[in-house]
Amino acid sequence: MEAVIPQRMFTISVPKIDTKRFKGIVKAMGWVVSPVPQQKEFDIMKTAGFKEAMDDVKHGRVTHYASAEDMFRDLKIEI
Repeated sequence: MEAVIPQRMFTISVPKIDTKRFKGIVKAMGWVVSPVPQQKEFDIMKTAGFKEAMDDVKHGRVTHYASAEDMFRDLKIEI
């Protein structure tokens, strides 16, 4: 029966230039590597919510208040 070796998981970033060397080290040590797919860069300006908000500003559907208290008073919310 084989002994169970406790495992630990780490996340590291390796420069692309060192990938080949890193893979060699991983193989020599008998480790397992699971690459994580790169996430796309998030651009708030491309979201539907942002576009809707800009449309509200463009068409005057935005109210400006000098303070939170003024906003609550206008919305008839007691604080």
